[in-house]
Amino acid sequence: MSQFQLDILKKLDELNEIQSTLTTFPDVKSQDVLSALNSLKAHSKLVYTKSDTIHYDLTKEGQDIIDNGSHEIKLVELINKLGKLQIKDVMTQLGPQHGKVGQARAFKNGWIKKTEENELTLSDKINANEPLIDETKDQLIAIQKPDHKLDNKIVNDLKKRKLVTPRKETDFHVTKGSDFSLELTKLETDLTSEMIATHSYKDLKFKPYNFNSQGVPPQSGALHPLSKVREEFRQIFFSMGFTEMPTNRYVETGFWNFDTLFVPQQHPARDLQDTFYIKDPSTADLPEDKTYMANIKAVHEQGKFDSIGYRYNWKEAECQKLVLRTHTTAVSANMLHELAKNPRPTRLFSIDRVFRNEAVDATHLAEFHQVEGVLADYNITLGDLIKFMEEFFAKMGVTGLRFKPTYNPYTEPSMEIFSWHEGLGKWVEIGNSGMFRPEMLESMGLPRDLRVLGWGLSLERPTMIKYKVQNIRELLGHKVSLDFIESNPAARLDEDLYD
Repeated sequence: MSQFQLDILKKLDELNEIQSTLTTFPDVKSQDVLSALNSLKAHSKLVYTKSDTIHYDLTKEGQDIIDNGSHEIKLVELINKLGKLQIKDVMTQLGPQHGKVGQARAFKNGWIKKTEENELTLSDKINANEPLIDETKDQLIAIQKPDHKLDNKIVNDLKKRKLVTPRKETDFHVTKGSDFSLELTKLETDLTSEMIATHSYKDLKFKPYNFNSQGVPPQSGALHPLSKVREEFRQIFFSMGFTEMPTNRYVETGFWNFDTLFVPQQHPARDLQDTFYIKDPSTADLPEDKTYMANIKAVHEQGKFDSIGYRYNWKEAECQKLVLRTHTTAVSANMLHELAKNPRPTRLFSIDRVFRNEAVDATHLAEFHQVEGVLADYNITLGDLIKFMEEFFAKMGVTGLRFKPTYNPYTEPSMEIFSWHEGLGKWVEIGNSGMFRPEMLESMGLPRDLRVLGWGLSLERPTMIKYKVQNIRELLGHKVSLDFIESNPAARLDEDLYD
């Protein structure tokens, strides 16, 4: 027991209650008083109630106003003495800051007026026989009393003008507890086997259990927000009868990443500033399906399957180059080529990482995750694509979609998907979609009436919206906070994601 704790118990024993610790222990800081009271309360020696009072201390400027009057009163007295005063001389006479405040408040009170010669004179409201009421001075005098009746607006104005500074004063009212005494017995926290064997526990006092206290959180791993949202997307796809595609091949040939999707070999997307090329090894073998290779070459060069082609010399060496895949559609193309061996309706999806040689900023990284779906069936149309998109996004809580025509090399028609964002107050793009071109599918050997719908969106954008992340670098990379990873709940995409 500290000496101060003993002083509190002795004073409580003497007075039966302590009305005010500020009065009884004026030289002790309130934080030290609180610490001692909490320790004694834990032993049931006392009970206390706490009260906070805000006091206002005068600043140097505030004390000057009480001693010599406010700035507006000084200005009126100066004009009364001189008869009139040039506005430019106010700052010289009273100082830049005081002159500006005094002039503004004197005008507000209607005490002064400005002449055509840009001079200040006293207004007709000034009565030489009646002294002016210095409201600022009276308010400063009043605010020093704890029980002042000043309006909050006045108090805030005095604080804003830096005439007073608030000071919180904490006081305690203390009464005796259920086990009050002048001695402090140490409470045991654990019942040991030795206490039981020797029966010493019968003479000991134990600290009561606090069932409201928080336990130490166990150390454990935590799923990244992207993983949580990814799993939610997977469950949506599974609920709609989709099968997940294998996407563990980050490195693709230019053939699967570009050529099979009819991105021409001179397209800007294939430049070094947009795509990461592998240095070693730099090339790989192409598919052994010679018919498929011949069809790809024909469509690129002069057109086939109702396509007029791009009319250029297609080079096999160019599509052998290895790249970090720029989209998971390369995987979809490979899967559709496999489907051509046994054509049938199917539903496929993938969620995995893709890479673009982009400048890093708050919304872009050189790598991100793409969510992609592919649906193949006989004689389906653009209307089926729109209907399916509405059903798919409705499972994420996104309704009222809008569709805008766009261009993709491998889909026609193609549409951008927009949803209304309540937070931003505007329509935002949430995905891209289209019907795979006949020359892409028929080159693989798929029948003409087996049509394929495709759509995609990033995984990062809905995750950032769901978890209110403004900068993508706070979601991925070295700036990610581990506390953020551990503390965020699981995602529910059906709870109005874009509201």
